[in-house]
Amino acid sequence: MNIAKLHYISQGETPEAHLENIQKACTFGAELVQLRLKNINEDTILKTAEKARDITSHYQTRLIINDHYKIAKAVNADGVHLGKNDACPTLAREYLGKWFIIGGTANTIEDCENLISKNVDYIGLGPYKFTTTKTNLSPVLGLKGYRVIHDALETKTPIIAIGGIVESDITPLLQTGVYGIAMSGAITQDFNKISTFNKILKASVIQEQRHTF
Repeated sequence: MNIAKLHYISQGETPEAHLENIQKACTFGAELVQLRLKNINEDTILKTAEKARDITSHYQTRLIINDHYKIAKAVNADGVHLGKNDACPTLAREYLGKWFIIGGTANTIEDCENLISKNVDYIGLGPYKFTTTKTNLSPVLGLKGYRVIHDALETKTPIIAIGGIVESDITPLLQTGVYGIAMSGAITQDFNKISTFNKILKASVIQEQRHTF
């Protein structure tokens, strides 16, 4: 399964603000967006997810729903991202079927191995550094943490770095061996940057191809 290298994690003070930001991300060329609503009732999440699906379908952007795999299926999203305390990926896979993208959150080698054994499509590994978008933050990894985990795993499962990432972090992170990055604040502050971030990420693919010849 082909996973986008740049993931936009939605932000906003209200569900409407999340939708506005998803619309902007799609307009500026996001290939994948994740609807991440916290501390909101399921009915509101379902209604917001339906609207997000309408927006993303128009742009042919992939839509991932955070946490709620049943809502992901109900709105015909492209997949679900499961946190460490959410449903087991195996359970979600049985419910969703093989065509849905399933991602999981990890912070350690053990977390990654657990997710790989459950056949997730990608791993959201972080946090890279301190971020205010998440409460109860796991230990910060830094570049060294990604390198150690990537080298220990030797997996084909795409690893997506997440957590307070800005433009200047992208190239050093790619050099650790991660597959792609997830961004929230850096994109919400300037959606125009999506094309720049995509260029940096795609340049890394060209370099990889050069090395293989």
